[in-house]
Amino acid sequence: MSRKVTDKAVGDDRPVRHVKTVIIGSGFAGLGLAIRLSQQGRTDYLVLERGSDVGGTWRDNTYPGAACDVPSHLYSYSFALNPNWSRSFSRQGEIQSYIQGVAKKYNVLDKHIFDCDVTGARWNDDTAQWEITSSKGDFTADTVVSAVGALCEPNLPDIKGINTFEGEIFHSARWNHDADLNGKRVAIIGTGASAIQIIPSIAPQVAKLDVYQRTAPWLLPRVDRPYLKAEQLAFKHVPGVQRLSRAAIYAARETQVVGLAKFPALMQGFQLLAKAKLQYEVRDPELRKKVTPDFRIGCKRMLISNEYYPALSRDNVDVVTDGIAEIRAGSIVTKDGTEREIDALIVATGFHVTDSPTYETITGRDGRTLSEVFDEIGQQGYKGSAVANFPNMFFLLGPNVGLGHTSMVYMIESQINYISDALTTVDRLGLRTVEVRREVQDAYNEDLQAKLSKTVWNTGGCASWYLDKHGNNPTLWPDFTFQFRRLTKNFDVSAYATTTAPAEPKAV
Repeated sequence: MSRKVTDKAVGDDRPVRHVKTVIIGSGFAGLGLAIRLSQQGRTDYLVLERGSDVGGTWRDNTYPGAACDVPSHLYSYSFALNPNWSRSFSRQGEIQSYIQGVAKKYNVLDKHIFDCDVTGARWNDDTAQWEITSSKGDFTADTVVSAVGALCEPNLPDIKGINTFEGEIFHSARWNHDADLNGKRVAIIGTGASAIQIIPSIAPQVAKLDVYQRTAPWLLPRVDRPYLKAEQLAFKHVPGVQRLSRAAIYAARETQVVGLAKFPALMQGFQLLAKAKLQYEVRDPELRKKVTPDFRIGCKRMLISNEYYPALSRDNVDVVTDGIAEIRAGSIVTKDGTEREIDALIVATGFHVTDSPTYETITGRDGRTLSEVFDEIGQQGYKGSAVANFPNMFFLLGPNVGLGHTSMVYMIESQINYISDALTTVDRLGLRTVEVRREVQDAYNEDLQAKLSKTVWNTGGCASWYLDKHGNNPTLWPDFTFQFRRLTKNFDVSAYATTTAPAEPKAV
């Protein structure tokens, strides 16, 4: 049975609210779990979201050209298919509208506290509860689920003088829409997934665009088009058409993992296609040399674009491969001594993935933070959903659930199955605490890293955000996603150390 929310006074006169389950974050993951809990009839939960709306990554990343690189019909909840996608690869605004619509449809917004920045979560072994501090007051919870995504904490480069720049400066995930880039001299640092969408979008409007590239990415064609009206009508009115389309996309995408994770030699076909695209779209030999990667395709995230190379070939765009020595009030100086004057600086250097600042705010059973635990053993978990030393805590988008080829929403729904069943199991067995056994977690990760050691992500000759400082890959899942779905179908309580609530004293 769910306990009622209880309050008790704290030092700042705001009540401490107790709920059975707290979910931190409301992107695809946190929102999906909230919907599942409601479908199970659970009412004693809250979603704490630091933003002012649902959406996570898709709420925050509003830069020009923002779009998904997974086909629309696969990048959605299986329980909330959208027949109204306008094109085969959706853009940011359409995805955000979809997420907002799902939240309203499933009536979970009243369980959200928005603009609520969680500043700490500490396990109390005496009460067997999590104590949570936030900008909207304090909470206690029997169980906490972290649904903080990997792409939420912008990674700002440590470059000399960056804080002295006097022009417009912002990260791609914090785009300043009030900044007028028309006719300006602009620099962008980075050539990753965000940058390859931003650069073609702004190149025609700026006077000069300097693209600072550390590593050239591999690009594949973006097979994107608007859906015909007849297709949309079929998706909406003909039973099974949309699910069949989704299944076909899923099957096609799933074949890529054979080359990425099992037989890397099979990626040669993709690399030949990428080379042909590069040869055709970049006619200038000097520029082509600059933007030709020096690692095997798939080692870093494979990107898709039809506009990126043509944008780099524009007369007002310059690709700079010399390292940045310093940033001055109105310019960037590279290590060869060249100074380039700019009016605006866009930082597209990705996110803290393996070293998220949120890890420092979560304190486990022995008093160590998640950051300290990961610093010692590397970023390890069990089925991406639990970490030893953190009882009654589960993770959506935890270690090794990332993908290099298909939809993260599929992995999220697999984890939702596992975590919702865990909560049901805790209730059914009357458990006070559940904590994954360290030896189980170690064995799981030993097997995982052995599989990863043979993948192109580990052997492709690149340095990527997939790898941590220990040389391990804590980011990606090295197998078919349906295998992960099988592993997370049911909560395996035998893998966990458990305690039960002390018996109530009998009346004399």
